[in-house]
Amino acid sequence: MDSNEFFPTHEGVSLRKLAAHLGAELLDSSAGDRIIRSVAPLSRAGEGQLCYLRSRKDREELTSCRASAILCDASLQSLIPDHIAVLRIATPHTAFAQAGALLHPVAMRPSPFTSQASGIHPSAFVDPTARLEPGVEVEPMAVIGARAEIGSGTRIGAGALVGSDVKIGRHCTIAGGASVVASLIGNGVIIHNGARIGQDGFGYAPGPAGMLKIVQIGRVIIQDNVEIGANTTIDRGTMDDTVIGEGTKIDNQVQIAHNVRIGRHCGIVSGVGIAGSTTIGNGVMIGGASGVNGHITIGDGAQIAAMSGVMSDLSPGARVGGVPARPLKDFFRDVAAAMARSDERAKRRGDRNE
Repeated sequence: MDSNEFFPTHEGVSLRKLAAHLGAELLDSSAGDRIIRSVAPLSRAGEGQLCYLRSRKDREELTSCRASAILCDASLQSLIPDHIAVLRIATPHTAFAQAGALLHPVAMRPSPFTSQASGIHPSAFVDPTARLEPGVEVEPMAVIGARAEIGSGTRIGAGALVGSDVKIGRHCTIAGGASVVASLIGNGVIIHNGARIGQDGFGYAPGPAGMLKIVQIGRVIIQDNVEIGANTTIDRGTMDDTVIGEGTKIDNQVQIAHNVRIGRHCGIVSGVGIAGSTTIGNGVMIGGASGVNGHITIGDGAQIAAMSGVMSDLSPGARVGGVPARPLKDFFRDVAAAMARSDERAKRRGDRNE
């Protein structure tokens, strides 16, 4: 278990250089020549590895930690054992993310399925009218449709489907088994395995013989540096566009319906469902397994707790939870009251049984 063939260790960077890269302060300058090759959790980090301490709650894990260095802020540095070098920084979590990207670049996006260095695999199909810039990689059994355009540095994974007239920017990754149709995609976008982008939205009208399909002729527009998790589905618009804003990160198994507009730098966790024609502002965070009603507006910076049901508009900066979603202080008060009632009922039942 000590050897990880999937994500091998880095050839090594000195603590001195790592501190400079992160903008951290190395408290013991004599440790500057220590070599860091990988990241690891506190509890099992060893020589050549870097970890981070977020709060005092994790200090018990320091007893088994043998890391070469730990990232932490000034309030926690006194907890670090003497044998571990301290990289002091106000934002250890962010610095740890930056260190991970430096030490494990292969893990930052889906890996290729074959050892082919570059180019178009013989088993892939690229329509003669498609336009691929130099440096595009197309893996086995992938299909690139008519008039599609793909920018340099982009990789299309094994078995992935890129539909006709789709445009994909530079330095993107469309992972194995994903499908992208009726979409315009910016630069630096990552779409993980099995995601479905641009298929029909769910639109029907009642008719005398049952439900009549409403034509879905819009697009999906994905701006730069968006990441979309495995098996997530993003429907194209009915007549307008479904839009995902720059820098937004979407987890696995999320459903985003037609005509939804999501702002910049949002975070949407696994299992979320967003109904059609809802507008979500910038910097919104939505917890796992939440549902968001259609035709509503979520203001900038709103935070929605996991497993919530949002039925109506939320103002900028709102923090809500529960079903229906309500201000967090009200939700916690209601939960406390419900627990108290449950305890009282259990006590009464116990008294009757004595």
